[in-house]
Amino acid sequence: MPVFSSDIISIPTRKLRALFKPKGTIYYGWWIVTFAAVIQFLCSLLWMQSYGAYTVVFHQEFGWSMTLLSGAFALTRVESGLLGPLQGWLVDRYGPRLILSIGLLLFGLGLVLLTQVESLLVYYFVVFLISIGISLGGYHTLMVSIVNWFQRHRTKAVSCAQLGHCLGGLSLPILAWGLEHQGWRMMAFFSGVIILVIGIPIVQGIRHRPEDIGEVMDGGLPDDLSLNNKKRNTKAPSPSWKQSIRTSAFWHISVGHSIALLSVSAVLVHLIPHLTHKLGMGLTSAGFVFSFISIFQILGVICGGYLGDRFNKRLICVCCMIFHGTGMFILAFFDEYPLLILFTMCHGLAWGIRGPQMVAIRADYFGPESFGRIMGISSLIVMFGMIGGPIICGMVVDHYGIYQNAFLSIGIISIIGAIFFYMAQKPDFSTT
Repeated sequence: MPVFSSDIISIPTRKLRALFKPKGTIYYGWWIVTFAAVIQFLCSLLWMQSYGAYTVVFHQEFGWSMTLLSGAFALTRVESGLLGPLQGWLVDRYGPRLILSIGLLLFGLGLVLLTQVESLLVYYFVVFLISIGISLGGYHTLMVSIVNWFQRHRTKAVSCAQLGHCLGGLSLPILAWGLEHQGWRMMAFFSGVIILVIGIPIVQGIRHRPEDIGEVMDGGLPDDLSLNNKKRNTKAPSPSWKQSIRTSAFWHISVGHSIALLSVSAVLVHLIPHLTHKLGMGLTSAGFVFSFISIFQILGVICGGYLGDRFNKRLICVCCMIFHGTGMFILAFFDEYPLLILFTMCHGLAWGIRGPQMVAIRADYFGPESFGRIMGISSLIVMFGMIGGPIICGMVVDHYGIYQNAFLSIGIISIIGAIFFYMAQKPDFSTT
């Protein structure tokens, strides 16, 4: 009986060892995942998920409308989308490390310059600079590297990296407290210093492809496979980016992703203003409610990594879009605290589970070779979701004084978005 028990315990241990140490030492791809998680944590906490908190203090200090503040965020998403194809080409051509370094330098300097803002025009310029930095030094560039390092465990790797983004949102109450008690200029300055002192050195460990340092995808294959099988299974054949964008799947995924980000961007920019202005919460209390999204997002990311490597990613995304829509309906009609937590559960789980699938499904369908360009071109469509959410909410609340109609509309569109993912069948390149 003791032998049986030890055998049972050793099974997951062997699986974990095979996952992280396929050759006896930690596969370098997992170090890249760790570096990516840290960078996403910094970008998430210091700007992406804290932008809503900044809008509250800017609205109070300068009197700028929510439409103007939302417009700054939306314009940065236009810039990010238009930059996407060029960014994809640069990453494929020069590798992610150089592009990440340049991006984080711009991001850090932008946060330091934010402390000097006194006018709306200067604010727009600084936010534009910060956006270029986050675009080059963040999610898309990091994902190109991860996609090239993993095949069998791709969704798990993406999920682990995205945990950094979730933890950044979970830490938002700390930054919100700092904005309330230390001032936004002080917080912006120290945020910029953190990016420059911590972020840039970390990305020097990023490598583009495993063969650059004598590795192979996933850290190698079991010893009992032949050399030919190793070569054949190390990399999947990839269609060109031109072939990929001619498929209906490319467009269905891009439109579905854009619609998903409609609700994500609306919540990022307007949830905290909704809680503080319309429901009377303090900034720190609103930050705590926001952090519940990150708690459920973490659970979703963990589940998403497991589910995506075992089940149909397309159908997973369909279910997530329904949850996104349901969450927005709850936010539109209810303001009781328990139902706000229910909203955070629906939205956080949907975001967390769906997020890794957005990278993994494209890599599964179109391969890793031109992934940077494919993601870049897709960003031209995806950007409309990041633009639309904040603008719709900002215009509605400035005109009507409440968010209900905006949240309701976004919820309906999210449900429609499930149809696009359902239609995103895997393309067959064997005849091309």
